[in-house]
This record gives sequence, structure tokens and C-alpha cells, in this order.
Amino acid sequence: MFPQTATTAGIAGRQRRPSAIAGYEDWPGYAADNPYRPASKDARLLAGALGVPAVTPGTAITVDWEVEDNNVVTSRLSWQTGFGPGTSAWLLRPTSIAGPLPGLLALHCHGGIKSHGAERLVGIPAEAPRHDGGTTSRPGLGPLPPGLQAKLYGGRPLATWLARQGFAVLAHDAFMWGSRRFHLDPLPYRTAHWLDGQEALWREAGVVPSPAERYNAAAAAHEETVAKAATLLGSTIAGTVAHDDLTALGVLASLPGVDAGRLGCIGFSGGGGRAMVLAALSPQIRSYVVACMMTTFESLLPAYVDAHSWLLHSSGLPRLGGLPDLAARSTADAFLLQYGLRDELFPEDGMRDADARLLAAAPGRYSGSFWNEGHVFTPAMQEEAAAFLASHLMAEQPSTASARTAS
Repeated sequence: MFPQTATTAGIAGRQRRPSAIAGYEDWPGYAADNPYRPASKDARLLAGALGVPAVTPGTAITVDWEVEDNNVVTSRLSWQTGFGPGTSAWLLRPTSIAGPLPGLLALHCHGGIKSHGAERLVGIPAEAPRHDGGTTSRPGLGPLPPGLQAKLYGGRPLATWLARQGFAVLAHDAFMWGSRRFHLDPLPYRTAHWLDGQEALWREAGVVPSPAERYNAAAAAHEETVAKAATLLGSTIAGTVAHDDLTALGVLASLPGVDAGRLGCIGFSGGGGRAMVLAALSPQIRSYVVACMMTTFESLLPAYVDAHSWLLHSSGLPRLGGLPDLAARSTADAFLLQYGLRDELFPEDGMRDADARLLAAAPGRYSGSFWNEGHVFTPAMQEEAAAFLASHLMAEQPSTASARTAS
């Protein structure tokens, strides 16, 4: 479990400096020896800029449990990506539709919550085995922090709802989140020093944080350390997350009952950034939706650069252009970007400029919509997104898996 206190005195008493990447000691060797090499030049340039590790072929998938509830079959899956802790994921399928289904990856946001990952997108059936962010090899951190779905997703379990719209939906924990989180017991030195201050604030306010709250506070500080480690490996946080997303895409394409020729992805905030990267790396993505994750890099300076995590800030990405260039880089048939005019994380001029650039760069493929909303993915936005994806992924007869292949 996560340590109850973290003090500099405790640090001083240790005889050995703790690992700063605990749980991922095999990450350096894997990343150094296995770069991702897509077939297309554009995808290779992006993979090189982000330092994406290669995907291990033939991922073995375990079905941990499966429950049918309210016209949706929810299956909890697990697999090993090649380094670090194993991955937990949820597959959601409608019970009322037969035949191969179009597949969607539902990519969870950052949200400042790393104790849990894709669970924020899933309506866990009441009769399902209790899930608390843990795995069979490692205890969890309790239930999903309350209010997260309500605050960011309008109270709707997005992946479960999308399954009811006729998609086979896979939602997985990404690098740094949930089952793929770092082990922070004992705390690395720099993270422990930072948490000392937070612990003092909690004591002064009379707050007794939950294990998940304490972990998330430590993980926020630890993200700086993870970014440093990735830099030493010639990688980035976004590139390592992309490795996990490419692995999940391969899992989705391999599942029975999924049409591998009709795959898409959807994400809000950091999940939207993940969707753009994944679509630019893999030609298997035929359509995708990004909610509240688009601007120009120029607009982030000077006031908005501190509004975002290292998932957005990758040093090699500006050499290939900005976020609009990243979105247009994909070979997807069509993609939708949704903007929140009251989004506190992006200036309106940056969003407007990005929209204009995309209209010029990807005519006929790009659609944009502006909403009088903040940094949220409301049910109305979700309904527009689902209709957009359905129009591009459900309008055809089931295709063969060979229609598009992973590069």
C-alpha cells in the first residue's frame, strides 16, 4: 500500500536511495532496444520525435471476469505490454447487436488522478468483482475518487454508454495510470520532499487523505521525475503512453466480434491528445474524436504553459509542427475536434487559429464544433461524437481485417 507518511527525516534514515521508477526498472532496457518503426515516413518521424517503444507482438489476453448487465456485456481483461506492471482494461459490447462490430478505443483523460485509469469511463456492474485500481499482484487504492465522472463526463460512464450505441469499446489503463501506475512506496527522494509540504497542509486543515488522494498528490510531483527518465531514454511520456495505446489497438483488432477494418478512437482532454497521436501513428484508425484538446503551441506562451502536464509537452513535437499538424497527420477518413469556448486550459484565440489551420490542412476530413462549455465532455458533446463516429464506422458492411493493417 501507499505509505501513510513521508518525511525528510525518514529519507535521511535510509541507507539506500530508492528507485525513482519503481515498478518500471525494465523500462530502460526495453525502450533502448525496441524503437517503434511504422511503415510510413510521417508516422516514423512522429514515432522518432516522441520516442515510442515498439509494441510486443502476439499480446496474450486474459479475461478476468465477464458480467452482462443492462444490455451491455462488461469484460475485464488484462495483458502484459513488455515492460512495467500489467495492464487492466474493460471491454464493453452491446447484447442486442449480432455480427462484427465497429471497434472503439476509449482513451481516458489525465485529470490529475493516476490512482485509477480507464475505470472512470466504465459503469462497473454491481455484481462484478470489486475493483479498486489494484491487480492480483498489487493491492489497489480504493474505489474511484467520487465525483470524477460527474465533474468531467457529465456523470456518464462514457465507454459503457458508447457500447449501448452499437460499438465494441475497449478502455485500458495507460502508462502511469491505474494498473500501470508507478510504485511509490518507498517514495523517491524528490517526490518525498514535495509530499512533506502537502502532508503539512493536510494536517493544518485537519484533512485525513485517502490512500488514493495521497497517491495522486505524490504522483503529480513524480510526473516530473518520469519525464526526466523518459528524456534519458530518448523517449517522452506521450511516446510511452502511445506504446500502451498501440498495444491496446492491437488487442481490440484481434478480439472476436470486432471488425478490424472499422476501428476508431475517442478521448477527452489528455485522452484527446492520445487519440491524435494514435491516429497519426496507426493507419488502422479510420475515424476519431477529440474533445477539449486543441490549440496552437504559440498560444500557450506565456500564460498557459503551466496549465498542462508532461503528456502534452514533448520536446520533439514542435519540430514537426503544432497540434493542428498532429491531427492532420493521420490517415483517418474523418475526424472531429470539439472546442470549449470557456475552456480554462486553452485560450480562445489558440483554438480559433487551430480550427482555421485544420480547415486548410485537412479539407473534407476535418470537422470542428465550438461549445459554450469549459473543460468538460458533456453528454451533448458525447452524443455529437457518437453520431460522428457512427456515420463513418457503421455506414458500411463489415469489412475484412485485411482492409487496413498496423504499420
